[in-house]
Amino acid sequence: MKKSILSALLLLVLSAVSAQQFYEHTPAADKWVKKQFRKLSKNQRIAQLMIIRAHSNLGADHVKEVTDLIKQYNVGGLCFFQGGPVRQANLTNFYQSIAKTPLMIAIDGEWGLGMRLDSVINFPRQLMMGAVPDARLIYKFGLAVGEQCKRIGIHVNYAPDIDINNNPMNPVINDRSFGEDKFKVALYGVQYMKGMQDVGVMACAKHFPGHGDVSVDSHYDLPVINKSREALDQLELYPFRELIKAGVGSMMIAHLAIPSIDTTANLPTSLSQKNVTDLLRNELGYQGISFTDALEMQGVAKFFPKGEASVQSLIAGNDMLCLPGDIPGSIAKVREAIKEGKLNWDDINARVKKVLLAKYHLGLHKKQVIDTTNIAADLNIKTEEIKKMLAADALTLLRKTNEKLLPLRAGKVAFVGVGIDKASQFATRIQQQFNADLFFFSNKDGNDKAADILQKLSAYDAVVVGFHNYNRRPANQFGISKNSLDLLNQLQKNNSITFVFGNPYAVQYICNAGNLVVCYEDDIITQDAAADLLSGKISPKGKLPVTVCDGFRFGDGIVYNNMLPLATPESVGLISDSLNKIESIAKAAIDSGATPGMVVLVAKNGKLVYHKSFGYVNTDRKVAMSNDMVFDLASVTKISATTIAVMKLYEEGKIDLTKTLGDYLPWTRGTDKAPLQLRDILLHQAGLNPFIPFYREVIDTATGQPLPQYFVQSPTPQYTHRVAENLYLRNDWHDTMFARILKSKLTVQGKYVYSDNDFIFLGKIVEAVSGLSLDAYVRKTFYEPLSMTSTGFKPRETMALSALVPTEVEAHFRRQQIYGDVHDEGAAMFGGIAGHAGLFSSAYDLAKLYQLLLNGGELNGIRLLQKSTIDLFTAYSSNISRRGLGFDKPEKDNATRKEPYPSLRASASTFGHTGFTGTCVWVDPDSQLVYIFLSSRVNPTRNDNKLGRMNVRPNIQEAIYGAIMK
Repeated sequence: MKKSILSALLLLVLSAVSAQQFYEHTPAADKWVKKQFRKLSKNQRIAQLMIIRAHSNLGADHVKEVTDLIKQYNVGGLCFFQGGPVRQANLTNFYQSIAKTPLMIAIDGEWGLGMRLDSVINFPRQLMMGAVPDARLIYKFGLAVGEQCKRIGIHVNYAPDIDINNNPMNPVINDRSFGEDKFKVALYGVQYMKGMQDVGVMACAKHFPGHGDVSVDSHYDLPVINKSREALDQLELYPFRELIKAGVGSMMIAHLAIPSIDTTANLPTSLSQKNVTDLLRNELGYQGISFTDALEMQGVAKFFPKGEASVQSLIAGNDMLCLPGDIPGSIAKVREAIKEGKLNWDDINARVKKVLLAKYHLGLHKKQVIDTTNIAADLNIKTEEIKKMLAADALTLLRKTNEKLLPLRAGKVAFVGVGIDKASQFATRIQQQFNADLFFFSNKDGNDKAADILQKLSAYDAVVVGFHNYNRRPANQFGISKNSLDLLNQLQKNNSITFVFGNPYAVQYICNAGNLVVCYEDDIITQDAAADLLSGKISPKGKLPVTVCDGFRFGDGIVYNNMLPLATPESVGLISDSLNKIESIAKAAIDSGATPGMVVLVAKNGKLVYHKSFGYVNTDRKVAMSNDMVFDLASVTKISATTIAVMKLYEEGKIDLTKTLGDYLPWTRGTDKAPLQLRDILLHQAGLNPFIPFYREVIDTATGQPLPQYFVQSPTPQYTHRVAENLYLRNDWHDTMFARILKSKLTVQGKYVYSDNDFIFLGKIVEAVSGLSLDAYVRKTFYEPLSMTSTGFKPRETMALSALVPTEVEAHFRRQQIYGDVHDEGAAMFGGIAGHAGLFSSAYDLAKLYQLLLNGGELNGIRLLQKSTIDLFTAYSSNISRRGLGFDKPEKDNATRKEPYPSLRASASTFGHTGFTGTCVWVDPDSQLVYIFLSSRVNPTRNDNKLGRMNVRPNIQEAIYGAIMK
C-alpha cells in the first residue's frame, strides 16, 4: 500500500512538473484568466467546456449554425473537419472576431492537416512510421504537423494515437497506430507529441485507456475489452504513462466498456468516474485537460442521448466535451445536475479556469489573425521532404531468397500490378528502368485473365509484383477479390519479388512469398522509394511494426545492405564447420551464467559471413536475443566515437596531437592538467587518474540512496541530465565533476595507466573544436553517412526499449536495472554523453564503421577518412605499452604470453577495443577480418566476471582464425 501511494504521488509530481508548458500559473496568466472568468455568466462557464463541430465546406447554413452557437452560448472552442485551407482560415478569423471569449481551435489531424483539408498533402499513417528505425524522424514529422497547425490558427491537434494495435481485425484504429509494441508506441508517441508542443501546439494522447484491442468500431457501437486490470497495466496503459511523464498537454478519453475498470453496464469509459477520476487523475496523476471522444458517436449516444452524455462526462471528471450536439440541452442538463448535487459550481469553475489558463498559454490572450497569403503552399512546405524520408526509411524487406532480385539484376523483366488496371508510378519506373513489360489485374478481373498472365510470365527472367489499391481496413479481406488473392499466391515464385503497397496486415495472404517488401502506403512518393530500393539506390531499413503471420512477426526486417553484403564463409576463404565452434563457446558461456545472451559478427574481405545471436535479452529468459539488438558498448565508445572524431579533426588540421589540453580547453589552464599533450592522452600515458567514482559523492554511502540535494525524480530546467529512470542530476554538478578531475592527483607521466579521464577530456576537445556536442558530431560525420541507424548515445530517445539490451541490476547507486541508460556511472552523470562511455549500437551497424577503417577510410563509395590517418592511429605508438592512438592493440609478446591478448593469432596490425559490459571489436588488416562480440555480462551484476575468466571473447576470436582456409 505504501509503495502504491508513493508511486501515485510520484506520478502527480511528474505530471505537475511536465505540464507547466500549458498550465503554469504566472501573474500575467492568472490576471488574464481572472478577467475572462469574471465576464462569464453561469451558462457561459458551462459552454466554455464544450467543443463544437465546424466545417469549411458545408455552406452558409452551417456557418450560421456555428455563428449562432458562438454568439448565444460563448462555447469554448471549435473542432474543424473537412474543408479547405483558405476557407478555414477565413472562418477562423471570423469566428474569433465574434467570440466573447477566444475560441480554442482544435482538429483531428493524426496524419497532418491533409487528413481534413483539400490542397494539403497527407502525411503517412502512423503504422508506416512505426516501421522506421529512428524516432528523430517522428519528431521531425511532429514538428511539421505542429507548424501546419500553427500556421492556420489551430491550438490543439487530437494526436498522437497511442493505442497499441494488438488486434489485426481492429476496424477503427489499425494503421492509425504505431504498432503492437508498447515501447515503440510510447517512444514514437512522445516524439510526435514533443514535435508539436515544441512549436506551441497542444498534443492530445488518445484514446485512453487504450482502443487497440477491439473488433467493434466505437463510432457505431460500444466496444468491450475483457482484459484484467493487470493486463491493462502491462500493455495498454504503458504509452499513456510515458506521455504523461513527458508532459502531454491533453488526453482524449475513449468510448469503451472495460469491466476490469468499471462494471457498470453500458457505461463507456469516457463517462466513467472510475476511469477518468480514479484511474487517470488519481492513480496516473494526470491533471491536464481531458477531452471526451466525440459524444455524438454511437458508442456513447446509443446509451446516453442528448445532454445526458454531457452531464455524465463531467461527473466522470472530464474537462472538455467534444461534439456534445445539443448545446442548450446540455447546458440545461448540467444546471439540473448541479441543482441535484451531482455536480457543483466549484468543480465547474475550476475546470473553466484550467481551460482559460491553457488558452492563455496557447496565445489566445493576444488577438490572432491568420494571414491567408500563400497558406496552402506554407502548409505543404515540408510534406514532400518528410514523406520521402519516412517512405525510404520504412520500406521493410521481409524475405529474400534470390539475390538477383534486390537490387534487380535480370535480363527480361515483367511487372504484374495486382489491384490496378493501369500503370502506377511504380510500374512506370520499372518500365523505364528495366524495359519491363506490364501486366495488370484488377479486383474485377477473372480467372481467365489470371491464367493468361501466368502463361505469359514463363518467358521472363524476373517478375516484379506490385500489390496495390486495397482497403486500409481488414473487413472483407481488405476488399481484395478471391481471384486477385489466387493470382497473388500463384505469382510467388523464386524469380518473383512482391512489393505490398498498403496496410501490412494484408501480407497474411502471401506469407509463402520468397521475396517480399512491405511499403505501407500506396502513394507516388512511396512507390518512387520502392523503385529506388529495387534499383539499389537505397537500402531497406524498416522493421515490421506488427505481427502479420507466424512467419512474419513484429520486428522482422532484413537490413543488410551493399555496405556489408552477405556471403558464404567458403566464398571468402573460411570454413563453415570451423565457424560453428563459436556456437558451442557461446552456449557454454550462457549456460554457466557468464551472460544472458550475445551477438557475434564476423566479416571477411568486406563480406558479412557470420552473424548470429545466442541466449536471451535478459536473465528472465522471456525474450530471445536477436541479431539486431542494441547493446551498451561501454569503452568501445572510446574508439567508435571519440577517437574517430579526433582522427577526422586531425586530418582536417583542426587538432594537433602535439598540443595540450590547455590549448583547446581554456578552463584547464592554471592546473597541472593544462600541459598534458594530446598524444600522451590518446596513449593513456599522460598520468591522469584512472577512475573517479563521481557517484559516491552524491549518494548516502551507507545505503546507496541518491541524495535529494543532487537529484530529482523528473526533469526540470535545473535538472535535465537523466541518469536513470526517475533520476535526474542537477545541471551545475557537471562543473563539480570536471573540478574533481582537474584537482585529482597525476600519476607518473610516461607510464601506461588506462584512464577514463583521458577520454572524458578528449570528448570535450571534440566539442570545443567542432562546435557540436560529441554525439551530434559523430552522428553527422560518421553514423548518418554509413546509415548506422542504431548507433548513438541516449538510445531511449531514438529507439524503443524493446530494441535495447538491459545491463546491471545496480544496487550501489541507481538502485534499479539499467535499461537504455548508459551503465557507466560517470557517463550517466554526464547526461549519457561522454568521451569514454555512452555509445550504443547493434553489431551490424558497428561493423560498417570498422569495415570502413579496414578499407582505409572508404565504404561503398563513401570516403570519411584518409588511409594515412587510419594507419597513424591504429599502429603501435608507444614504446612502453601495446597502445595505438586511442585504439587498443595486441600485446607485443603474445607469442610467449600465458594469456595472449586479445587472442594468440591476432596479427600485430590488429586494432580495436574491449568494453566493460562484455563487448569488443577487433579488426585484423592482415587477415581482412572484422570481429564483433556484444553481450551484457554485467547483467545481473558486474561482480562475477565469468565472461572474462572463461576467455569467451578470445576463444571465439581464435575459433575465427581457426576457420581460415590454409
